[in-house]
Amino acid sequence: MEKLRLTLAQYSRWQPYGVYVDRMEGHLESDFSVAVENAKALLEGISKEICAAKCIPLANAPAISVVLKTAFRALGYNGEQLVTQVSTSLATIGQLIGTLRNEIGPTSHGKSLKELGDRNEKVDLLTRDFLIDSTLVVAVFLIRAFEERNGDVAAPASGAGAAGADAATEYDDQEDFNSFWDDSFGEFSMGQYSYSASEILFRVDLQAYQAEYKDFMESEQQPIEAADLQSE
Repeated sequence: MEKLRLTLAQYSRWQPYGVYVDRMEGHLESDFSVAVENAKALLEGISKEICAAKCIPLANAPAISVVLKTAFRALGYNGEQLVTQVSTSLATIGQLIGTLRNEIGPTSHGKSLKELGDRNEKVDLLTRDFLIDSTLVVAVFLIRAFEERNGDVAAPASGAGAAGADAATEYDDQEDFNSFWDDSFGEFSMGQYSYSASEILFRVDLQAYQAEYKDFMESEQQPIEAADLQSE
């Protein structure tokens, strides 16, 4: 679990999730049901945090497999990319962890004394290692993918356009670009609801919004620079 601990230490935002790692490690042999409970909570918590940070809504009480798949989509992976295909398999593992948690968790359902005593015997040591190791790999990947992609957005190259991209983090502050984008693509209606194209882009894919904003700022800057050259 050292790699995950190092990742949590590297990115302070995620350090509170260390409590799940401590519980997993502390109960791995003595009570695997607790380790599974915290493995599920770890994956679910990281995935929900990513979705929240990317303004991607989740349905009420979604299955862990749904939360994981949504987190991968929030990170920008489409269905054709290899990592997304792999994530589907990982989401299945997440679902199995949730199912296993219900089967062996001491408080998930009322259990007889025999069921309570036998619950850990349902999972052999090799399977335990596989499930926990899979959890750790997915957790590290999600955190690093989120941080590295956010880092690319938060620290663009120097220049007027890059400064504009960095500034495009508050929707209401970009009126010129929003008006330009809305004039180009209009509004979208869904039943009684209606949303502008710029707001949809901002809420659904912030990275795409920032990239388009950067291009817009650069195109606006070019006429000014040309006029300065002519005046000289």
